[in-house]
Amino acid sequence: MLREWLRPYAAVVSARYRMLLQYRAAAFAGFTTQAFWGAIKLMVLAAFYAHATSAPPMTFAAVAAYVWLGQGLLGLLPWNVDAELSEKMLTGGVAYELLRPLDLYGFWFARTLALRTATTTLRLLPMLLLAMVVLPLAGLEKWALVGPESLAAGVAFAISLVATIALATAITMVLHVALFWTISGQGFNTLVTGLVVVLSGMVVPLPLFPEWLQGFLYWQPFRGLADVPFRIYSGHIPVADAGIEIALQVGWTLAVVALDRAVLAFGRSRLVVQGG
Repeated sequence: MLREWLRPYAAVVSARYRMLLQYRAAAFAGFTTQAFWGAIKLMVLAAFYAHATSAPPMTFAAVAAYVWLGQGLLGLLPWNVDAELSEKMLTGGVAYELLRPLDLYGFWFARTLALRTATTTLRLLPMLLLAMVVLPLAGLEKWALVGPESLAAGVAFAISLVATIALATAITMVLHVALFWTISGQGFNTLVTGLVVVLSGMVVPLPLFPEWLQGFLYWQPFRGLADVPFRIYSGHIPVADAGIEIALQVGWTLAVVALDRAVLAFGRSRLVVQGG
């Protein structure tokens, strides 16, 4: 029964994922940009570490892993909406979405899951090649991405990454549900982008923030988008503590999904379709 229920949503993910994989030129341009910014961030952090007057809370190897994983998995961040869904809101095509014989939230979630993962796949592989192979060959071992601290850390990272994808998809769905009121979503999208990149740790690794902010940073949901899986990978979060961290990711995902569904139900009951 569950398999039959999941089949149409799996088909949506598969079809949408394969379609988005066609944008290879855009992915290569994104990889080039992200590699450049990754190098810039490491230069800044290397200067910070070189002049630190006390022991930093993370080793530079852990910071390097944080940066390169962040650049490779940047596409997972929930900072943009599905352009087709936004267009449907503007043209009135969302009416067809409401008539599909599928749960609307499940259908949009499946589309969003493909959106978050397809472009990430195209950019991640060359980023790993650069960070793990090219940099050591160029004599930049200190700046390179090394493997997980242990096999157990690698397994925990993989599980955490799955939770990250689910959380990123759920938060992106917040942007999609908001289209019922914002139509284009550009303003809300811009606001969320700023929150996501800072609070996930993509600008500065969260352990490097002041001590008085650590309590807030630990409990907010965006931490699960980058900080948790990257620190598990490097061993900064011990494997023994990984289960608690992953549970927080899953808990936030369920909370955001529940919020999404409640707001979507409210929005559908008051929707005015553009164009007639």
